[in-house]
Amino acid sequence: MMKPIFKLTALSAALASGAVWAADEEDPVKELTKPESSVSVGAGYWNHDRPRLGTYDGMREKGAYGLLDALINTRDDRTGTWFKLDARNLGLDTREIRADWERQGNFGVFMEYNRTVRDEPYTVFTGVQGIGSTTQRVPTPSAASLGELHLGTVREAFGAGFSKILSGGYDFRLSAKSEDKTGDRLWGRGGAAEFAAEPIDSNIRIVEAVLNYTKQALQLQGGYIGSLYTNHNSMVDTALSSGASPFFLSLPLDNQAHQLYVNGGYNLSKDTRATFKLSYTHATQNEQIPVGTGIVPASTAPTHLNGVLDNTLMQVGITQRATRDFTWLASLRSYDSDEKTPQYRVVGPACPGCVDTTPLRIKTQTGKVEGTYRTPQSVSLTGGLDLVKTERNIPVGDPNPAGFDNQRYVPFRSEVNETTLRLEARRSLNETLNGRVQYAHSKRDGSDFSRGNEPQVDLINPVYLADRDRDKIKFVLDWAVSQPLTLTFNVEYAKDKYGTSDARPYGLTDGSAALFSLDAAYAVAENWQVTAFYTRDQTKATQLGQRNANGGAGEAVKEADLQDIGDTFGVGLRGQLMPKVKLGADLLYQKNVNKYPESIALTGPGTVFPVSGAVTGAPLPDITNTLTRLKLNATYAMQKNSELRFEYMHELWKTNDWSWMFADGTPFTYGTTTDGTQVVQAPKQNADWFGVRYIYRFQ
Repeated sequence: MMKPIFKLTALSAALASGAVWAADEEDPVKELTKPESSVSVGAGYWNHDRPRLGTYDGMREKGAYGLLDALINTRDDRTGTWFKLDARNLGLDTREIRADWERQGNFGVFMEYNRTVRDEPYTVFTGVQGIGSTTQRVPTPSAASLGELHLGTVREAFGAGFSKILSGGYDFRLSAKSEDKTGDRLWGRGGAAEFAAEPIDSNIRIVEAVLNYTKQALQLQGGYIGSLYTNHNSMVDTALSSGASPFFLSLPLDNQAHQLYVNGGYNLSKDTRATFKLSYTHATQNEQIPVGTGIVPASTAPTHLNGVLDNTLMQVGITQRATRDFTWLASLRSYDSDEKTPQYRVVGPACPGCVDTTPLRIKTQTGKVEGTYRTPQSVSLTGGLDLVKTERNIPVGDPNPAGFDNQRYVPFRSEVNETTLRLEARRSLNETLNGRVQYAHSKRDGSDFSRGNEPQVDLINPVYLADRDRDKIKFVLDWAVSQPLTLTFNVEYAKDKYGTSDARPYGLTDGSAALFSLDAAYAVAENWQVTAFYTRDQTKATQLGQRNANGGAGEAVKEADLQDIGDTFGVGLRGQLMPKVKLGADLLYQKNVNKYPESIALTGPGTVFPVSGAVTGAPLPDITNTLTRLKLNATYAMQKNSELRFEYMHELWKTNDWSWMFADGTPFTYGTTTDGTQVVQAPKQNADWFGVRYIYRFQ
């Protein structure tokens, strides 16, 4: 403790401290060499559980949570050495921490740790025993007593790295990361719906080394990336009950991948630049499969997969400013994904009905040309042409008696081509108004389709291979209406038309996507600002399918007009109520609606009628999800470098999602005679957050 030598009046103290604060803020050199550090300590409380909105933030459960964050920045002026510690959410399950130590212009090292959680938003009521292990059983004779279960996963990652600036324009970086993932997630087994939980216990390690070379005309980057995935579980025994025959489910196999790459650019002249990319990736999967051990019956399946996938990327490009008003660019890209896994018979060995693995090779060539011309009227006109050609080998298997291939469950084509023409006009209309409009037309087609594995399947027009015409338009306008008010408009629309025919009528026939957004900012006064935004997106698709009508009496065509509509609105307020008090408020509202209107047309008389209980059961109702979130905060400046922050947040989430429900509203039940598991969620979830933080800043 130190005694004051003299006293200051309240007015003189305010003037003195204000002068010091202003001097600090106006010293740019001090800002660069003496960066600000801060520590935030506090606590918060949720008054209800948050199963849906707390899926990823580590605060799913009702209760108190610690709030601890820190950003420490220090610099040794004598050696130019920086130390930075960035720690976030230390009081939560989603904590992150990273430490960097760097000598300016020489070298640096870092270490980091982060923890990521995903809590399953659904609650499981089950009698299945052994959840979390590789042996799971349903009690005999049935699961009469159901226990409450909350599933989830946790990722914990440790990383470290080193960087060094070398002479001659070189610098080098090396980093490594190891991540463990544990927990359980929703799963299932059997031809009928039977519940199981996937036990997760795996590790992935990633190593990256990069060497850069930079000179005035030439820039190069080369490196290596390697990943190794290890799954500590390989099989799960999910027999229905004690004493029942084992039923094994496989888990992802161990694998690894190694990539070498080099990227570069060269300035051919002051107006011309060339670039290139090269990479090669070799991935393998060769964990032993326990064939003939009682887990996997002896058959034609291999004891080792010998899985191999080689990916090769090559890309070159050039950009040139040909004249003062005209620039152009061009690029070529080739990507070859070649699976070299040997072909094995996994179902058989007798045909028909046998199934083989189907190694697949996909080669994609892409070309792009684009030019931009600036007219005397200050309008920038851009035109571009994109060409994409994809080639796939057709998997070959034994035909069934009808002559259809057992290996393909949808029609297949070996070549797909897509051409896109793009046009854009951009102009600064005046000092306060800027706008641009874009238009693109794409056309996709390809080779003839090969036959699927049965006549009905062969009538499908696969969405990712089907002929398609697509038109897209986009309009953007930035408008400074007045000095305090600015507006941004954005409108986008796309229309798809698929090439269905009498020979292949089923699948998507057309679709559209529309987006409208408006952003506004208004300065009410010198210390008060209001922001607001509204976004609406709407996606539509028409899909045709075949089904039996009236309990199988005649074929029918089912038409589904699928829609996804989203509306999002937000408004925010920021301001200074008093010299030491700042306020903030944010309101967010989101609504998402999925629609499934369907109708049936009998192929005989051609009658069209809505899907109803007499034909298909109750029609599928819309699924609507809404979220309302209100956030309020107030900050009180205790001193120049410390403050108290008070927080309040209200969340309300509602849904009528019927995914896990029967038509009468009762929960769906797994294997009603043996299992009894139910998966449910509360249709209305609301919670309130109360928090307080003490924030201290220093240099």
